[in-house]
Amino acid sequence: MALLEVKNLGISFGGLRAVDSFNISIEKGQLYGLIGPNGAGKTTVFNLLTGVYKPNEGIVTLDGKNITGKKTIEINKEGVARTFQNIRLFKDMSVLDNVKVGLHNKHHYSTLEGILRLPRYRKVEKEMNEQAMELLDVFDLAGQADYLASNLPYGKQRKLEIARALATEPKLLLLDEPAAGMNPNETQELMDTIHFVRDKFDMTILLIEHDMKLVSGICEKLTVLNFGQVLAEGETGEVLNNPQVITAYLGE
Repeated sequence: MALLEVKNLGISFGGLRAVDSFNISIEKGQLYGLIGPNGAGKTTVFNLLTGVYKPNEGIVTLDGKNITGKKTIEINKEGVARTFQNIRLFKDMSVLDNVKVGLHNKHHYSTLEGILRLPRYRKVEKEMNEQAMELLDVFDLAGQADYLASNLPYGKQRKLEIARALATEPKLLLLDEPAAGMNPNETQELMDTIHFVRDKFDMTILLIEHDMKLVSGICEKLTVLNFGQVLAEGETGEVLNNPQVITAYLGE
């Protein structure tokens, strides 16, 4: 059984059909790419999968459970986490505290316990600090734990956003153009990081990306969107050599 199964997903905005009869099936542990020209509907699909938008029709199933139309926080608790094309860190908070934000789904204490610094508060904070530092260490960010997130170099901000997403302990990680704004060296390091995350955390990853070097270097399968509809899907090499994909996406 696929970890993520999407059938006939669709949404319209006014008279515009943004996504139409979208289908995708992703197996546990896969590195899967969603590509297409600007305006093809890729980010809209991510917003449908994460509850930002509610579909007009279709079904989204995660690990056998129907999550269609649930709220964003509910979908996150079911096991879907994402990053964004435009990095959305809490830039005036420390690197450590950014990761701890992601841990609050799994660790709880009451407002009163927090205000009075009661034993449960101290115990939970200690556990979160330890877990956050473990994640930062994985991404080679432990040495910058006390930095403001805004003071990290761009590539490390991308890593921090992935670390924060992983702190929610997802089953499925959605990466929205993770290589955007990166130089070639940073992109190569990102490719290594994504492979590492998949292997270390036994993670299933779906990514949107325009960098074809990254796509061809890490994605095992691809789905191509064009005008809100699936144009092609299959093994990465076959899809990238599909004449329709070359015409629509690469403009050749």
